[in-house]
Amino acid sequence: MRSSTPKMLHDLCGRPMVLWPVRAALEAGAGKIVVVDSPERALEAVLPDGVELAVQERADGTGGATVAAMAALGSDVDSSAPVLVLAGDVPLVSAEAIRALVEAHAESGAAATMASTILEDPSGYGRVVRDSAGAVERVVETKAHGDSTQAEREIREVNTGIFVFSAHALRDALPRLSTDNAQGELYLPQVLDLLRADGAKVAAHLVEDQRLVLGVNDRVALARVRKLAQGAIHERHMRAGVGIVDPDATVIDVDVEIGQDTVVEPFTTIRGATRIGRGCTVRHSYLVDCVLEDGVSVGPFAYLRPGTVLRKGSKVGTFVEVKNSDVGAGSRIPHLSYIGDADIGEGTNLGAATITANYDGRAKHRTTVGRGVRTGVDTTLVAPVSVGDDAYTGAGSVITEDVPPGSLGIARERQSNVEGYAERGGRSG
Repeated sequence: MRSSTPKMLHDLCGRPMVLWPVRAALEAGAGKIVVVDSPERALEAVLPDGVELAVQERADGTGGATVAAMAALGSDVDSSAPVLVLAGDVPLVSAEAIRALVEAHAESGAAATMASTILEDPSGYGRVVRDSAGAVERVVETKAHGDSTQAEREIREVNTGIFVFSAHALRDALPRLSTDNAQGELYLPQVLDLLRADGAKVAAHLVEDQRLVLGVNDRVALARVRKLAQGAIHERHMRAGVGIVDPDATVIDVDVEIGQDTVVEPFTTIRGATRIGRGCTVRHSYLVDCVLEDGVSVGPFAYLRPGTVLRKGSKVGTFVEVKNSDVGAGSRIPHLSYIGDADIGEGTNLGAATITANYDGRAKHRTTVGRGVRTGVDTTLVAPVSVGDDAYTGAGSVITEDVPPGSLGIARERQSNVEGYAERGGRSG
């Protein structure tokens, strides 16, 4: 990846890559999940509750990772139970694909079943070698030419890195893995060779939708997988009644929720756990971890930061930034404003260039604006400050003291005109 960030923590549509197969396994009904990490334990912080971390003390290959995982599973696993092995860098595997693989394994009576697929360009993948009868003979690695022949490298059926083993067969084979290969690693696919040598059955389950089993080895592959994931996210929302005008010009994270009849216009990005209600319109804007109730209008060119809540029928317009604020039902912030750490009542209109000065250089403070308030253009509210219900502020005011309900707050220097100023060449002295 050419990155200081571990590959498994690279973002994929708002979720670390490692969590995609973890979520799929949970959805498929896995009884226990173990994630294998390096001694730095970088993945531990992102794992859901109930998912266990196992440490692979040294980078000795996929076989070594599986040894660490089986040790974490312990002896309480039923010897006949299926053990599913997923690859953290094959993120788009679905719960449906996992269930189909496990069912195929059970029906075949095999000791091991490998998920394979056919790729036009199989570069970087281990190839599936079959015998004359079509049965799986072995998997050859291709990262180093010493592990494969030219004829084997021309095979297009590849090992996806996804397997199901009978627990007892896997436990028996793992101690017999060898590092006698070009990489000097323990290759998990060698388990298939050992099981065949023992007379056990080895099967392959062909996954026809190759998109589900694409691996990520670099940023180019990550971008390719991200495009597929984003397309699936868009399709899910559109089939649920969301209008995405131009999917190719729209970014929506996987955990975003959007209600029916909401329209998302091009050049909009919606990130994190944002929740958008029904009948909203979002135009050319950037939203992160915010909540929009029904009938809200946003943009164009708005920035909604974490903690923003826009109540029913409210509007945030052009070049408006809102952060950690609750904007009441039917309230409007039409343009050119910054609202941070504020509570805005219902039916309020904040005039152009209304600013909440929420930071005094040491701490953040909140601003409270009541119901039915009208601020004049270019009003600065210096927190902590409160503007009462139905109050007004004069244009150009810097409000540093509370404005009582129904009052007009004006805080600006009185205008003075200097006569003859132009005749003196613009000099005031």
